[in-house]
Amino acid sequence: MMRSFFVPFLALGIAVAGFASAQSIQINRDNKTIAINTTDEATATADIAAITIGFEVFAPDAQSASAEGGRLSHAILEALHKAGVDDKAIESDEQGVERNTEFTDKDTAEQRSKRQYVVTQSWIVSATPESAPGTIRVAVAAGANKSGKIDWRLTDRKALQAKAAGNALAKAREVAARMADGLHVKLGALIYASNEAPNRSLYFGYSSQAMASSPQVAAMAPAPPPPPPSLEIRPQTIREEATVYAVFAIE
Repeated sequence: MMRSFFVPFLALGIAVAGFASAQSIQINRDNKTIAINTTDEATATADIAAITIGFEVFAPDAQSASAEGGRLSHAILEALHKAGVDDKAIESDEQGVERNTEFTDKDTAEQRSKRQYVVTQSWIVSATPESAPGTIRVAVAAGANKSGKIDWRLTDRKALQAKAAGNALAKAREVAARMADGLHVKLGALIYASNEAPNRSLYFGYSSQAMASSPQVAAMAPAPPPPPPSLEIRPQTIREEATVYAVFAIE
């Protein structure tokens, strides 16, 4: 999708002869301009960890599966609240009770009978990068045996996008200045600019999608082990790209 905007601080009310429209430029002797299309980027460290917290448990029938799922669901949320996680930072993701069909030839008849149904539930919990390891540890200790995946986010994503557009515009002026020198003319003011948003945002950095997984059986749920040391997690760097089409006057 193409989004266009006139740069506010450079909108000097310049009327350019030969412009058929904001997106169409006529090439003629009166239209003395240089048009540049450039792409640049801006980066920032993620300040929000959107953590997947969830569980998967098995039971011999749907009723006991639902009961165990309800118990775990309340226990996990209670543990998160006690750890200081605000209820507004917790969003439901997925949940369900269904017949289990994932058996192997090595499963005995007794094992199959105890795992006829499976109940799953997950949430997305927003935390700071610093509190993410503790949040995962608390949830796992409460029974969240499918937890740890992190989607890294940035609070002010629009500011990063604007910075990327600004960098691309500055790059366009540098390229235009070199072209003007080659033509032996003087580069004038910016008279038009538009920003084309990229198709997707790109991420790079340390991977921190650790999964804590340990299947449980509702009828024989073991006592939770002592809390393990917190995971070593580092926030990812988020990159935004911007493509700018800029038109400069030449003198």
